[in-house]
Amino acid sequence: MSGTALPPGYVRSAAGAVEFVARDWAHEPLRQALGAHGSLYQWAEAQADREPLQGRGVAWATTLGVGATSGSTGTAVVVRHTRHGGLFAGLTGDLFPRPTRAPRELATAVRLANSGVPTPEVIAYAVHPVAGVLARSDVMTRRLPAGRDFPAAWRAAAPDARTPLLEAVAVLLRALSGAGAHHPDLNVKNVYVAGDGAAITAYVLDVDRVEFADAPRAAARNVARFARSARKWNERHALGVPDDALMRLATLAWEQV
Repeated sequence: MSGTALPPGYVRSAAGAVEFVARDWAHEPLRQALGAHGSLYQWAEAQADREPLQGRGVAWATTLGVGATSGSTGTAVVVRHTRHGGLFAGLTGDLFPRPTRAPRELATAVRLANSGVPTPEVIAYAVHPVAGVLARSDVMTRRLPAGRDFPAAWRAAAPDARTPLLEAVAVLLRALSGAGAHHPDLNVKNVYVAGDGAAITAYVLDVDRVEFADAPRAAARNVARFARSARKWNERHALGVPDDALMRLATLAWEQV
């Protein structure tokens, strides 16, 4: 198994050759689920209340029958089978060099959350060795409140409701910068927006590639990356985010950096 130290509140074990890491309160029931179904993904797929979520392949939203506090009736979770994106996705598929990106995603998510960055909590992951130095992995996260990704939120918002949306994204960008976190794949699809009116929260997804640097450098790169993604969506998908909105976002995102 990996020798990487775990954040507080997580437990590591093994199921045969499979390395399994989970929150301490979820470890035993998930270890049993892993043994019964072969993988976290197959366990989620077998649940009666499962709901498919589209992304890089199908992720399953379902309910874990335990919670972090006594008396909890369950925890809403999402389980995804990790896959590559980009130009080489068809070649590399779901195979990663061991120990895969799952341990880094956990460490990064915890570090971001401790710095006040809204991002899904990692509940568990399992790494399945394949051959030699390669492996596949499943990751379980806590399901976010009802919402939608930034393009869907932008399209759904009335013109006078788009300013709070930009402000929520700016808060997220400032939080990333404050944590010194540069997200090299910060695009409009991995910013998730929940809530409405003045109570909007923007969450950052796909944090397994996040790098940490000084705050001003991280701020500049994150703002530029998000704006570039928005302009690309304008061209390819007629998203309709005007340049003055992106300039306003940049101004808001740089405040207090």
